Amino acid sequence: MPDKSIVINTGPLIALIAATGSLDVLKQRFEKTYVTLEVKHEVCFKGQKNFAVNEFQEASFLHIEDQPVKLSPLLKNSLDPGEASVIQFALDNQIDTVCIDEVAGRRIARLHDLNVTGSLGVLLKAKSEGLNIDIRKCIKNMEKKGIYLSPGLVNKAIQISGE
Repeated sequence: MPDKSIVINTGPLIALIAATGSLDVLKQRFEKTYVTLEVKHEVCFKGQKNFAVNEFQEASFLHIEDQPVKLSPLLKNSLDPGEASVIQFALDNQIDTVCIDEVAGRRIARLHDLNVTGSLGVLLKAKSEGLNIDIRKCIKNMEKKGIYLSPGLVNKAIQISGE
């Protein structure tokens, strides 16, 4: 059964596309996946050689906001616009869970009492719910696209996945 809602940041969107070739895992895992306008701009206009843009635009199930998020001074001065907007949007809309891969963003989200997951967390949860996901292959695909994953995180993910 899908979880209710999530607000997702740029890094995890790109990582999930690198891992699986699409964002379908989000559609299967969550009733609603929210993307702030700031994150949309980061994916579509700041991306590395347009990687992930087509897959992002083809994911018609995403709830993409059309107005910028009004950020609190703390978030605005502590994080990049994407992470800050993800946290602020979740707080403003009573959404409990955010998907952020960066350490600083995760820490600040937790300080705001939000549940935090990352791209590997989404994949691991989907696998545990019976979706056909090869975690080792996903990690390899991410690394091929230049997504850094610490060796400790990779080992932990493989251990949790049982692969």
